[in-house]
Amino acid sequence: MTLKPPDMGKNLTVDNAMGGEYGHRSLATLRPGGLLVTIKFRGQELHAEAARRGVRVEALLVEADHAGMTAIADLAATGKLVAHIAGTFPLAEAAAAHALGETGRTTGKLVITMT
Repeated sequence: MTLKPPDMGKNLTVDNAMGGEYGHRSLATLRPGGLLVTIKFRGQELHAEAARRGVRVEALLVEADHAGMTAIADLAATGKLVAHIAGTFPLAEAAAAHALGETGRTTGKLVITMT
Protein backbone atom coordinates (compact mmCIF):
# COMPACT_ATOMS: atom_id res chain seq x y z
CA MET A 1 0.00 0.00 0.00
CA THR A 2 1.14 3.54 -0.79
CA LEU A 3 -0.31 6.59 1.00
CA LYS A 4 0.18 10.15 -0.20
CA PRO A 5 -0.30 13.22 2.05
CA PRO A 6 -3.06 15.64 1.03
CA ASP A 7 -2.15 18.90 -0.68
CA MET A 8 -3.05 21.87 1.50
CA GLY A 9 -4.17 25.28 0.35
CA LYS A 10 -6.51 24.46 -2.50
CA ASN A 11 -8.91 26.80 -4.23
CA LEU A 12 -11.34 23.95 -4.95
CA THR A 13 -12.03 20.56 -3.46
CA VAL A 14 -14.69 18.07 -4.46
CA ASP A 15 -16.43 16.04 -1.78
CA ASN A 16 -17.93 12.68 -2.57
CA ALA A 17 -20.90 11.07 -0.83
CA MET A 18 -19.00 10.01 2.29
CA GLY A 19 -20.64 10.93 5.55
CA GLY A 20 -19.23 11.82 8.91
CA GLU A 21 -16.63 14.56 9.24
CA TYR A 22 -15.40 14.31 5.64
CA GLY A 23 -17.00 17.60 4.59
CA HIS A 24 -15.61 19.45 7.60
CA ARG A 25 -12.13 18.02 6.97
CA SER A 26 -12.37 19.09 3.33
CA LEU A 27 -13.06 22.70 4.38
CA ALA A 28 -9.73 22.75 6.20
CA THR A 29 -7.86 22.15 2.91
CA LEU A 30 -9.26 25.29 1.25
CA ARG A 31 -7.71 28.73 0.94
CA PRO A 32 -9.90 31.72 1.85
CA GLY A 33 -12.31 32.23 -1.04
CA GLY A 34 -12.14 28.51 -1.90
CA LEU A 35 -15.04 26.28 -2.89
CA LEU A 36 -16.16 22.86 -1.65
CA VAL A 37 -18.39 21.05 -4.15
CA THR A 38 -20.44 18.19 -2.74
CA ILE A 39 -22.99 15.74 -4.11
CA LYS A 40 -24.52 15.11 -0.69
CA PHE A 41 -26.46 17.69 1.31
CA ARG A 42 -24.38 18.44 4.39
CA GLY A 43 -26.70 20.67 6.40
CA GLN A 44 -26.43 24.17 7.77
CA GLU A 45 -23.60 23.38 10.19
CA LEU A 46 -21.17 22.80 7.30
CA HIS A 47 -22.32 26.00 5.58
CA ALA A 48 -21.84 27.95 8.82
CA GLU A 49 -18.32 26.56 9.27
CA ALA A 50 -17.54 27.41 5.64
CA ALA A 51 -18.67 31.00 6.21
CA ARG A 52 -16.45 31.25 9.32
CA ARG A 53 -13.49 30.02 7.25
CA GLY A 54 -14.23 32.40 4.37
CA VAL A 55 -15.03 29.64 1.86
CA ARG A 56 -18.20 28.40 0.13
CA VAL A 57 -20.06 25.09 -0.10
CA GLU A 58 -22.11 24.27 -3.18
CA ALA A 59 -24.14 21.13 -3.87
CA LEU A 60 -24.08 19.52 -7.30
CA LEU A 61 -26.75 17.26 -8.74
CA VAL A 62 -25.14 14.69 -11.00
CA GLU A 63 -26.93 13.23 -14.01
CA ALA A 64 -25.04 10.85 -16.25
CA ASP A 65 -25.39 11.63 -19.95
CA HIS A 66 -23.26 10.77 -22.97
CA ALA A 67 -22.11 14.33 -23.70
CA GLY A 68 -21.23 14.97 -20.07
CA MET A 69 -19.32 11.71 -19.70
CA THR A 70 -17.44 12.43 -22.94
CA ALA A 71 -16.51 15.90 -21.68
CA ILE A 72 -15.23 14.44 -18.39
CA ALA A 73 -13.24 11.79 -20.26
CA ASP A 74 -11.68 14.53 -22.42
CA LEU A 75 -10.72 16.54 -19.31
CA ALA A 76 -9.09 13.46 -17.79
CA ALA A 77 -7.29 12.59 -21.04
CA THR A 78 -5.78 16.10 -21.27
CA GLY A 79 -4.71 16.13 -17.61
CA LYS A 80 -7.15 18.89 -16.63
CA LEU A 81 -9.07 16.53 -14.34
CA VAL A 82 -6.91 14.50 -12.00
CA ALA A 83 -8.11 12.20 -9.22
CA HIS A 84 -6.24 12.39 -5.92
CA ILE A 85 -5.16 8.84 -5.04
CA ALA A 86 -4.76 8.31 -1.30
CA GLY A 87 -3.54 4.74 -1.58
CA THR A 88 -3.06 1.79 -3.91
CA PHE A 89 -3.67 -1.81 -2.85
CA PRO A 90 -3.23 -5.13 -4.64
CA LEU A 91 -6.43 -7.17 -4.90
CA ALA A 92 -5.17 -9.50 -2.16
CA GLU A 93 -5.28 -6.52 0.26
CA ALA A 94 -8.80 -5.35 -0.68
CA ALA A 95 -10.03 -5.98 2.86
CA ALA A 96 -7.33 -3.67 4.23
CA ALA A 97 -8.30 -0.99 1.70
CA HIS A 98 -11.93 -1.29 2.72
CA ALA A 99 -11.02 -1.08 6.42
CA LEU A 100 -8.94 2.05 5.78
CA GLY A 101 -11.81 3.64 3.84
CA GLU A 102 -14.20 2.90 6.68
CA THR A 103 -12.05 4.93 9.09
CA GLY A 104 -13.06 8.13 7.29
CA ARG A 105 -9.45 9.32 7.63
CA THR A 106 -8.31 9.10 4.02
CA THR A 107 -8.04 12.02 1.65
CA GLY A 108 -8.53 10.86 -1.92
CA LYS A 109 -9.48 7.60 -3.55
CA LEU A 110 -8.33 4.13 -2.58
CA VAL A 111 -7.43 2.08 -5.66
CA ILE A 112 -7.46 -1.72 -5.95
CA THR A 113 -5.04 -3.02 -8.56
CA MET A 114 -5.32 -6.35 -10.38
CA THR A 115 -2.27 -7.70 -12.12
